[in-house]
Amino acid sequence: MTTCTEVDFHFDPMCPFAYHTSRWIREVRAHTGLTVNWRFFSLEEVNRFEGKKHPWERSWSYGWSQLRVAALLRRRDPALLDAWYERVGRELHLDAGKPHDPATARRLLTEIGADGALLDEALADPSTHDDIKADHQRVLDAGGFGVPTLLFPDGQCLFGPVLVDPPSGAAAVRLWDAVTAMLEFPHVYELQRPKTGHDERAIADALAPYLRGRDWVSVDRGQIIELGDERETTS
Repeated sequence: MTTCTEVDFHFDPMCPFAYHTSRWIREVRAHTGLTVNWRFFSLEEVNRFEGKKHPWERSWSYGWSQLRVAALLRRRDPALLDAWYERVGRELHLDAGKPHDPATARRLLTEIGADGALLDEALADPSTHDDIKADHQRVLDAGGFGVPTLLFPDGQCLFGPVLVDPPSGAAAVRLWDAVTAMLEFPHVYELQRPKTGHDERAIADALAPYLRGRDWVSVDRGQIIELGDERETTS
């Protein structure tokens, strides 16, 4: 069934659901040759409270500043961005580390073969803000609100799939076929699985490393999942 050969995957490095879904999309890529273009979205901005600063107005913003590094990496070599997202995602969402800490962020850059000083270069380049804003606005213009968001070459936009135990191998491809089958039905807007107590416990277990590693306050907008994180930092 697999016919779609390219997808834009919008993520925020702070989001555990986007990260676990990215693990699945990497499996799909490995088994199908799918082209995955990593694109950005800011949960800090979309969930910003009235009167709070925009993330680009802060000297350091947990997700936005990481995305500025990602923007510079993407310009240099998309493969570096690919490796960076895998590494920082694993650091926070599996290992309960703090990739949003500048010292850790520099170390992780060196682990993927980049220069740790690239962090300072990204923060000194105001045009990295523009790259994030453009990707973020693209999701909003498509009616999106969070991550993971998939944008397809024909312009269709899907939120999800929301995963905490991403399938691998042939199962990952079957899920990809199920997701992309939605493209045939552009007026199917929502399909949701209710959560039992067992589901809630499984989600809590999967998110435990993220909850230990984060340094921000999570925002619940009453959507299917926790959509974002926002915390004021020193300007």
